[in-house]
Amino acid sequence: MEDNNQNQQPHLDIELSEEIAEGIYSNLAIITHSQSEFVLDFIKIMPGVPKARVKSRILLTPQHAKRLAKALTENLQKYEQMNGKIKEGDNGFPMNFGGPTAQA
Repeated sequence: MEDNNQNQQPHLDIELSEEIAEGIYSNLAIITHSQSEFVLDFIKIMPGVPKARVKSRILLTPQHAKRLAKALTENLQKYEQMNGKIKEGDNGFPMNFGGPTAQA
């Protein structure tokens, strides 16, 4: 008789608070690393505002960063299969987003 417990993944309950479920919008990410960790800073830049604040920082081990990169690549491929190729902009980011500069 086979032991079906060997093929089953352990069950993990993940809790998502209302505050975290709202998410943080980011239109810029900066990635840095040391020998032991990767640091992902998520930033929201606004049109006409020369200063931006880090909204969220995630620290990862190099192994977890590699798994995240693989998972993100796989999900981007699935997205493009369903929705078409994602158009890439230039490598920089415009500080004024191409619109008028805000004035008070």
